[in-house]
Amino acid sequence: MFRISARLRALTRSRTVRRAAVTGVVVLLLSAPAAAHAAPADPKDGGPYPLPVVIGNLQTWVMGILAALATLFLVLAGVYWATAGGDPTQVERAKAALKNALIGYGLAVLAPILLQIVRGIVGG
Repeated sequence: MFRISARLRALTRSRTVRRAAVTGVVVLLLSAPAAAHAAPADPKDGGPYPLPVVIGNLQTWVMGILAALATLFLVLAGVYWATAGGDPTQVERAKAALKNALIGYGLAVLAPILLQIVRGIVGG
């Protein structure tokens, strides 16, 4: 049991393995198709989409990206904490990643409010 824990800790401390893991997660997230849930525009003259539709699509994208990044930081915080083994620097790194995840979730929740402010500024 101790050997496996030490090996796992040694692997997670390797910068190359962490970069490869983060790159793999990012590629996986970017390769998944995402559906826009805004109402489709029906322009009569074939012109551009109306501003409310554009802002709705932007809101969907921003919330999705922020939630995905926050989830990534939450997973990294869990891995750092689980492999800390009492090391104070690893625990601090885990706490920082957890704080970043909470900030990301907070921004994802506030995204509709922020975009509503933008909509009010531009008059949409």
